Amino acid sequence: MRLEMAPLEGMTTYLFRKVYSKYYGHIDKYYTPFLSLHKEKEFNHKERQEVLPENNKGLWVVPQVLTNSVEDFLRAANTLKELGYEEVNINLGCPSGTVVPKGKGAGMLAEPERLEQFLVGCFEKTPVKISVKTRLGMEKEEEWEKLLAIYNKFPLEELIVHARIREDYYKNPVRLEAFGKALEESLCTVCYNGDIFGVEDYVQLTESFPKLKAVMLGRGLLRNPGLAVDIVSKWNTEEKEPFVQMKDKEKIQAFHDELYAGYQQLLGGDRNVLFKMKELWSYLIFSFPEKENQLKKLNKLKTCAEYESWLRIKADE
Repeated sequence: MRLEMAPLEGMTTYLFRKVYSKYYGHIDKYYTPFLSLHKEKEFNHKERQEVLPENNKGLWVVPQVLTNSVEDFLRAANTLKELGYEEVNINLGCPSGTVVPKGKGAGMLAEPERLEQFLVGCFEKTPVKISVKTRLGMEKEEEWEKLLAIYNKFPLEELIVHARIREDYYKNPVRLEAFGKALEESLCTVCYNGDIFGVEDYVQLTESFPKLKAVMLGRGLLRNPGLAVDIVSKWNTEEKEPFVQMKDKEKIQAFHDELYAGYQQLLGGDRNVLFKMKELWSYLIFSFPEKENQLKKLNKLKTCAEYESWLRIKADE
């Protein structure tokens, strides 16, 4: 089974991927947070840092792009090809209210004919392999049959399916019956995405779909960075981890400390660094007791000195 890390905007940055792979590993394939493409505009500094080869050494990384323009996709694909990338992923799943009204992300699913013409244009001149990350539809699960038929017209490298419609956002239960249809009828490799928060979730999924060959981990991996390790360890009793060997508490502290130091060096200024760390803790706090109380305390912090004091208190608990 291939394990993949979901592209989470603002979170799974190149620094995060680097530090995560050092302390935890067991992720086979990583995706960048989506790169926003604009007419006649190259990647900005932040996006270019995400895809520079020297920032992704030793990792299988796939850039993800957010666009509804064939021209913009092909320009970006050529740039990424020059940087050494063989695959580009198209985001057709983002449910954000700032993205969908522009006809991007999951917004493209509302117009299947336009989506098909977009893919035709991309595949006609693409210099790279193309994969897609999608939802099951915009408003109704019944939209999925038509969307899947469209995807099957193209030689996709991979079809990553977040098993929800756009209107579900991340709250409603995943729609496993519709996902099963994708797995049975898709002409390419299908990767499952959605609500894998523990080993039990993974076991239930793979037992329900024995043909499944790839699973993408997102929010569950941020809540418990050791999730991929736990999953692999369940089937592999031999210790083959090529990364730092530590007890759980020591490892998560070292992971946090290196990430924190990295953001201090990259971002500078307490405000920017704290924003990143608070965002991380909005997930990570689920691994600790009294999470609601701790989040309230965390959100009141305004300086890195206050943050470090909060950390010392937590370490002593």
